Amino acid sequence: MSTESKTIRIVIRGRVQGVSYRAWTRKQAQRHGVAGWVRNRPDRTVEALFTGPVEAVEALLAACRRGPFAARVDGIDVSDEAEPASITGFEIRT
Repeated sequence: MSTESKTIRIVIRGRVQGVSYRAWTRKQAQRHGVAGWVRNRPDRTVEALFTGPVEAVEALLAACRRGPFAARVDGIDVSDEAEPASITGFEIRT
């Protein structure tokens, strides 16, 4: 596995609020060893920041494209962050 790290910010569109998407994302992030955060936005989308090894961040992004069982992901906007985040752990923000 590469030691190169990557930080991305994503916005997930679809039926992603009220379906445990944030809790599911935190569990997936912990499983993949990715740090960051996830939160609901007022426009009914979910926003997240992921930082960690490139392969782990890419695997988490792929998982988020599917989402948890009750969710329907219509699309994900991805933007690369210029600076790796100095975040440890993964939290659900409000």
